[in-house]
Parts: sequence; structure tokens; C-alpha cells
Amino acid sequence: MKDVIVIGGPTASGKSKLAIELAKQINGEIISADSMQIYKDMNVGTAKVTPEEMDGVKHYMIDFISPEVRYSVSEYKKQAEKYIDEILEKGKIPIIAGGTGLYIDSLIYGIEFQEEEFDEEYRKQLNTIAEKEGLEKLYQEAVKIDSIAMQKISPNDQKRIIRVLEIFHKTGKTKTEQEIESRKNGVKYNYHVFAIDMDRAVLYERINKRVDIMINQGLIEEVKGILEKYKEFPTAMQGLGYKEVVQYLNNEISKDEMIELIKKESRHYAKRQLTWFRKNKETIWINGEKTVQENIKIIMNKL
Repeated sequence: MKDVIVIGGPTASGKSKLAIELAKQINGEIISADSMQIYKDMNVGTAKVTPEEMDGVKHYMIDFISPEVRYSVSEYKKQAEKYIDEILEKGKIPIIAGGTGLYIDSLIYGIEFQEEEFDEEYRKQLNTIAEKEGLEKLYQEAVKIDSIAMQKISPNDQKRIIRVLEIFHKTGKTKTEQEIESRKNGVKYNYHVFAIDMDRAVLYERINKRVDIMINQGLIEEVKGILEKYKEFPTAMQGLGYKEVVQYLNNEISKDEMIELIKKESRHYAKRQLTWFRKNKETIWINGEKTVQENIKIIMNKL
């Protein structure tokens, strides 16, 4: 099997920078594993890598989906594997880089997610319950149905809570049962999975600074522009940083409250990402406080 490198880890840990420098040194190309950077016009709030930052390294699966469109893990897996094949055919090394654990798991475990046409009426009912009776009610219902899947899902993650309920409603099987069944197919490549970790206080400080930079770079203006340009947001406006700005624009919270909420939720998200990557016993951990070159040496030595 051909080798594919994976660089995961929490938000603001330096995944993109490491992946780009590694790609330059080993003749690689990068496939993003970030469920928010796929969207067009959502640049500031997703910390989307810029053409300047790419530094000539080709990137795939960034900035190609309209915020109005639903995009599934199944679609991600198909497209990512297509690009992996293309990169290998060019004699280059594919590097998967990002923090969306579900995207990465779909590749490294060979998970085949069924493409179900979900009941839009049922989805509307769930969203109405969340709005009127509180998301906690749906969260507890999802825990009763699939406690294993819910260990990885935040009580504030409306999109994924609803997904767990929808899968059971449509198929009669839990999300966990579906994943176990789908893993029987094996994997197509030899994945080398690396994840960045660092002192929690250092990481949280980096996250806080990143949020301040996003505000200064025009996150609020970006959200206003998206709200004016697009009619619907099936998943995009549920994204971290975006839903909080929408709350601010709707006068539900103050600007200071919005900023603190984004920082707090980003820190919680980083903690969940680290927990997610730790469950893969084959993950090789690298220290984000070391230099990029030091970590590239570690990666090269492990290959």
C-alpha cells in the first residue's frame, strides 16, 4: 500500500504551517481535512490558509462548496481518496491536514458512511425543539439512543446531535452500529497519523489570540456579507465563530460576550479534538511547542 501522511490536532496548533513546510521538503501536496474550510466566502472565521501561506504547495478541498449546500462525510471520503490517487499518480506524497476527526477517521479506518436522504420535516421538528425547548432536551434523547457516539459530541453541537437522531430515525440503527459495520471493508492506503499536542495553557493562549486576530481581520463583516449573499445555511452558520457572531448581530449578546463566547467554545472544541485523536492508539504525538523543522525530523524518522 502507498504511504499517506496525516497531520491532525486541535485548532490553532500549527497544523497548516507544519504540513506546508513538510510538503515542500518531501514533494507533497495537501488535502484539507477541515469541515469549515470547504466553504466559499468563509475565510476569516475558519482561519483558511491563504495563497501566500500555501507558498506554492497545491491544496485540495478548500474553498469549493457554497454555504447553502449540505456536504456529507461520505462525499468528503470519495473526493479525498480521488485526490490521494491523483497525487500518488504524479509521484508525490499526499498529506492530509486538518482537525475534523470525522473526516480523518473516514479515511484511516475506511468508514463507508451511508448516503441517506433525510426527512426534512423531521429535521425541522428537531430544530424547532432546540429553539423552543432547548438543545439539552435533544442531547439527552441522543444519549439514550447512542451513548457511545455522544461521548465525542458536545452538548452545544446542534448539528451533530441532530445527525445522531436523524440516523436512528431513518435507519433504525445507531450511528455507532453503522460505523462498526462499515469498517469491515479495510483501507486503501498506509496511513501514518501524526497529531500535534502542546501545553494546554499555551494552546489556550494561542486560541485566544487567534480569535482577537479574527475580529480585527473582519469576522463580523464577513458574517454580515454571507448573510446578505446566501439564503440558507444548512450547516455553515452552525460553525464555531459564526453562530456566535449571528447571536451578536441578532442583539442576543454584546460584542464582548460574543468574543468571550467564541474563545470559550474554541477552547472546548480544542479539548474535544485532542480527546478524539487520542482514541486512535496508532497516533504519533508531536510537540507543537517545538520548531517546525524539529517536528519534520520526527515525522521523517517515523516514515
